[in-house]
Amino acid sequence: MYNFLGSLEAVDEGVEIKKEIDNAEDFLEDLQVEYTRLFINAAPHVVAPPYGSVYIDKALQGTFAGKTLTFYRDKGFGMEEDADFPDHLTHELEFLSLLAEELDFAGEEEFLKKLFRPWYGIFQARVTEGAHHPYYRVIVQLIDFFTKEEDKDGFQPNKA
Repeated sequence: MYNFLGSLEAVDEGVEIKKEIDNAEDFLEDLQVEYTRLFINAAPHVVAPPYGSVYIDKALQGTFAGKTLTFYRDKGFGMEEDADFPDHLTHELEFLSLLAEELDFAGEEEFLKKLFRPWYGIFQARVTEGAHHPYYRVIVQLIDFFTKEEDKDGFQPNKA
């Protein structure tokens, strides 16, 4: 794990996470409290809402969410009627994993370019800056690593 985190320049965060685990009375509860503060409810505002439309449309469930749902459906994927908003980070990551599973690399890259990368960088910066727990800083770095464009050496993290 530390070698991988080193490639992300996140070794310090890995050490911090280990310390948090070792010193926490209830590590899971600490993560839950921080999750709520970062993504659901905090004063004076949520630090990093995990919805693309918040960053693109400046409103929850904006036209960006509709475009995201349309992209899912065009690729043959639907969502449960009672599911969370289609542009929620977890749905987008799950969709990307389904495209990768189907080896639809063109669809994956199109989705990343049009519907994921335009907002994810802003979200990542907010989490990185606002997280009190190193776990969440590492998670957004990992997501960035696995969804970034091909680098100059030809490595494509999404196609491994």
